[in-house]
Amino acid sequence: MKKVSSFIGLCLLSIVLAFTTFSSTPGAEGKKTKELHIEQLFDGRDGTMVLKNLKNDQMYVYNRERSEERFTPESTFKVPNSLIGLETGAVRDEYEVKRWDGVIREFESWNRDHTLASAIRESAIWFYQDMARDIGVTNMEKFVNQIGYGNRDISGGIDEFWLDSTLEISAIEQVDFIESLVEEDLPFTEKNQKTVKRILIQDEQDEYTLHGKTGTRLSDMGLGWYVGFIETEKETWVFAVNLDGSGTESKQITVETLKKMDILDEE
Repeated sequence: MKKVSSFIGLCLLSIVLAFTTFSSTPGAEGKKTKELHIEQLFDGRDGTMVLKNLKNDQMYVYNRERSEERFTPESTFKVPNSLIGLETGAVRDEYEVKRWDGVIREFESWNRDHTLASAIRESAIWFYQDMARDIGVTNMEKFVNQIGYGNRDISGGIDEFWLDSTLEISAIEQVDFIESLVEEDLPFTEKNQKTVKRILIQDEQDEYTLHGKTGTRLSDMGLGWYVGFIETEKETWVFAVNLDGSGTESKQITVETLKKMDILDEE
């Protein structure tokens, strides 16, 4: 009887140990996520930041609840829009010029001819609206679905669905998308993915290269994004920030956080 009891006890212990090992694996929910303490950078405004180290998959999050909430991507959609435009031939390369239509728009830098590279740098909406019309609904829908971009809803109109309209994406999803771009795992040619990463460069130094894209809801300046990645000598970090404010403010928060994390050297 004692042998039977011992055998049963050993079985139960094995089950408990097996369950414990499974629950504590690195891939378990929350195991690789740490909280970012950057409340002061948001200065009382609602917002979130997701930061991921691609070397070890360590994730850092400020305001986890908001990080999973979807918002319109605004001009951060210029990243997938560029990829789709190149893949479908709506634009040949980053140097092909689209002629300005002569319509005076709110930013002086928009009121001239643009290439893909200059349009993403100046965030010229008219260029990307024109390119989206050339891409067409069928191709746009196909690729937005293939890359699993947010809620995948482009029903708001081929040239405005990403601008305070139907398409929405969360900060967590933005990080997943940018990570796939960094790894060149998206359903686009290697050449086109390399091109888009190149035109996203905003700051190139000996110690690091910062790639990013801001986005601001222009109707009321009530939503700002900054998404991208930074390559250092040792590792690559992917990030996404959104807040109740502007894209410029989101970029400032990103840079300050990268400094606090010693990813960027303090100036």
